Amino acid sequence: MQGFISGLKPKCPKIDMNSSEIIQELSKITAVDIIIFAVGVFLFARWLYKTSLGKNALADSLSRRNNMPPYMPIIPLIVWLGGVALAVSAVNTLFPGLANWQSVLLDNLIVSVGTIITIAVIIFLVRATFARRTKGFGLDIRTIPKDFLAAAGNLFAVWPVLTILFLTTVFLGRLIYGPDFQIQKHEELELITSCPQVLVRVAIVVAAVLIIPVVEEMLFRGLFQTMIRSYIGKPWTSIAASSILFTAAHANAAHWPVLLALAMCLGYSYEKSGSLFRPIFIHIFFNASSIIATLYLT
Repeated sequence: MQGFISGLKPKCPKIDMNSSEIIQELSKITAVDIIIFAVGVFLFARWLYKTSLGKNALADSLSRRNNMPPYMPIIPLIVWLGGVALAVSAVNTLFPGLANWQSVLLDNLIVSVGTIITIAVIIFLVRATFARRTKGFGLDIRTIPKDFLAAAGNLFAVWPVLTILFLTTVFLGRLIYGPDFQIQKHEELELITSCPQVLVRVAIVVAAVLIIPVVEEMLFRGLFQTMIRSYIGKPWTSIAASSILFTAAHANAAHWPVLLALAMCLGYSYEKSGSLFRPIFIHIFFNASSIIATLYLT
């Protein structure tokens, strides 16, 4: 659901472009793009310097005390994916004559409701298995202001890496598959551009920006990453393992390099801060920026 970086059109020239076409493509890069990239490079370089290339970044990171059985993260995952899939299939069977935009609207409403139910299931499980319950899970409302600002800084810092990986994927894709290769947009980005109805767009934005980031961070960072660290004990290994799971859950392989780097940032922010709000905010900012780019900058 979260391969939204694919909605940003690549700004690198096609392999067979002439010099005038290259200049035309480069002219699309704005001063804002340059500033964001430069700020990100500075923040990332500063982090590398302060942490000895990341070696000391998680030296003071504490594991979250819990008594989760190893299968517990799979329970809400099945509830979420299985429940939503069954509900969507049932509705499509009961109402086969809906217009396309009505079907899209109904599907997104079902996804939102199913996701909210899954969040409630996760909170129930967390309260039963984590020391200090939801606070021990990383949901302490007192940290929200600090996490909101820190999340913006974290996303800025990783943005150059995401950009370079995206452009590299496009470049390699064109070398392998030809100059017409493009990374396919995420399905929700395609729908938000093809369905002009306000209700449909609102439903997609609410699901993609406000609801799904919460459940994905609860699942992949809060449950899977915590469970893996509880058994392995090494924070970077648990971050890498949960990031691979998160990336593999997305079907389009062309999105994987960017998603893996983003997931590593999300996992690191959780381990470093101990707050689940921080990766949630990063995820929200990332999805929101991709939707804005799709609607207004493409």
